[in-house]
Formats: sequence, C-alpha cells, structure tokens
Amino acid sequence: MSIRYLIWAGLALIALPLAGLGLWLATLPATPVAVASSAVPQTEVDAMLAALKPPKRARPLVAVVGLNDATETTDYLMPTGILRRADIADVVMLSTEPGPVKLYPALTVEADATIEAFDARHPKGADYVIVPAMSRDDNPAVMAWLRKQAEHGAVIIAICAGAKVAAAAGLLDDRRATTHWYYLGDLLKHHPSIRYVANRRMVVDRGVATTTGITASMPMMLALVEAIAGRDKAQTVARDLGLERWDARHDSGAFRLTRPFAAIVLGNRLAVWRQDRFVIALEPGMDEVSLALVADAWSRTYRSRVGLFAASSAAVTTRGGVRLLPDRVTAARSGERLRFAANMRPAKALDEALQDIGARYGQATAHMVAMQLEYPRPGAGS
Repeated sequence: MSIRYLIWAGLALIALPLAGLGLWLATLPATPVAVASSAVPQTEVDAMLAALKPPKRARPLVAVVGLNDATETTDYLMPTGILRRADIADVVMLSTEPGPVKLYPALTVEADATIEAFDARHPKGADYVIVPAMSRDDNPAVMAWLRKQAEHGAVIIAICAGAKVAAAAGLLDDRRATTHWYYLGDLLKHHPSIRYVANRRMVVDRGVATTTGITASMPMMLALVEAIAGRDKAQTVARDLGLERWDARHDSGAFRLTRPFAAIVLGNRLAVWRQDRFVIALEPGMDEVSLALVADAWSRTYRSRVGLFAASSAAVTTRGGVRLLPDRVTAARSGERLRFAANMRPAKALDEALQDIGARYGQATAHMVAMQLEYPRPGAGS
C-alpha cells in the first residue's frame, strides 16, 4: 500500500465527519432573535422578594453545595463571594465528600464542610441552598440532600444548569422555572411538567428559584440580599460589584445556538496547535468573584486554559474567605501571566476580560464566550 494512498485515506477520514459538521451547521440559524427587554412589573418584583424572605432565622444560614468531581466555577464562587461581602447571612461552602472541590472550567477550592458534617451541625437545615451546575445532574448524595433540605423548609436556589440538578431531585415538578439557554431543551424534555418562563433572568416558584446562564447568579444574589436586608443594602453591594441594575429582565431570544457560535467553537477546538496557557498569581485577599469571572471567561475560549500558581501548596484565603488551591507550585510563573487586578470590581473585570479576549482571538470568540456565560453585554442581548 503506497504512502500516497494512506495520505488520501487519512484525509478522507477527516473530511467525512467535517462534511457532516458542515451539514449540521447549515441547519442552525444565522443569528439569534433579539428584542428589547422590558421592565419587570413591580408587582412581580414584590412577589419575588416576598418569596425570597428568610424562612427561619433572622440572620439566615446559606449552604452552597458542590460536587467534588466538577462544579461550575462561577456558580460556586460568585454566590459565596457576593453574600459574604454583603455580610447579611452565614455562608457555608459544602462538598459531597472530603477533599478539594474541582471546579470547571478552572480553579480548585477547599470547602468549609461536607454535607454530612453540615447536617450534624445544623439538623434543622439551611435557610437557603445554592445549587450550581455540576458534572452530574443525578448524583444520589446531592439529590437526597436537596430533598431533605427542601423538606426542612430551605429555599432552593438553582444557578444556571443547577436547575437540572434541582429537577433531577424532583424539586421543579409543576413549577415555573428557567435555566441556561443551552440546557433548556434537555431540561424540558426530561421534565415536561416544568413551565418555562422566558425573558426572565430569575424565576421563583414555591420555594425554588432558578436562573438563566452563569452570570445570572449576580442579579440573583442581589435580589436575595434585598429580600433579606432591604433595597439600600442591595444597592451598596451592587455598587461594590460595579453593577448599575440587577433586575430580572432578560432577552431570552438573544441567547441560542447559532451557526456563528457553533462555527467558532468548532474552529477554536480544532486549533490545537494554537492553544495558550495563562496563569494568575494566587494572592491572599484577592476578590474571588472577579477571579471566578475572569478565569471562567478565558477558559471558555477553547483556545486557552487558566491556572493559579503560588510558592506553596497551601490554600490561600480570598477576600470572602474562600480557600483556593494553586494548580502549580512554583516561585515564578510558568506560562503567560493573565491581566488581572486583585481588587477590580467584578463587572469591570468581566468586561475587560471579554475585551482582552476579543483583542487576542477576535470579537467572534468574545461574543461566543459571552453567549456561554449568558452575559447581556452590548451585542450579546440585554
């Protein structure tokens, strides 16, 4: 068999699946259907805030649950960071098992306790349980624990695709809900009794709240701060985050799987010879919310990875008391250092990260990342 034949056979094996991808791409819409989002009626806002009032304690207890194998970075860190800087509740980061929690697409943390230890210390359960997206929707320990917390009267707040976890536990049956645009079809297919609510970044129905994509945890947590401590407190925290507004308005039509989005993802994934490795120095007191957003955004380009480095393997404590672990122990950075200001306001940090991504990889990639984060930046919906 000649070398020329082998080369042509190899090219044919590559071309056939690529041709199939081309046909699939052709079936996708060219653009999303964006419309101007309208203000949420005040009666709806009031009802949501009333539904989020603390069910048990004057100073609520909030549990943020994580799966050790893989829990979404921003879903896990942003609610924790926002609520701790607000200082209106006691916030505990939980894991299903002992050991570190590996976040995806970046970062690793030490949880405060396991769900078993939490139950032993708080037999009456939490006031609120934050449910991030996880690598498994149907982890038996998570599902059983969520059901028990709901039975004890906790308000369940599912962030992003955390709605799939709550649904697997049976907590969204016959309820109004939303989730990340990419997982919506799968959620409704497997749980047809759910009543999807479009054009809302957050929905609350009978003790269970759900949100749209990853960045929606920011307005969701501010709404929770307002429900617990009032509008003035929420406005103070919003200014600290760099947000002008945080209401539930959303343009759901602006976020969907399109031909350009899929083409950029496929193209960036195939560019294996042009992958970048970025590092951030792990420093005490750094803002975990800003860090989560920046690391998450850059890790979703499909052209780059982000890791933390430090001179010691010991956990480093952030502004909000999160214990982060380095990916690499070294006195000097090993890789290109990512632009990151430890004290930058989170909203500005994300905007600058998207600008830098656009400058390096093109605006199409920056737009693709914003779509994954379901972030309503100019040109990506509202």
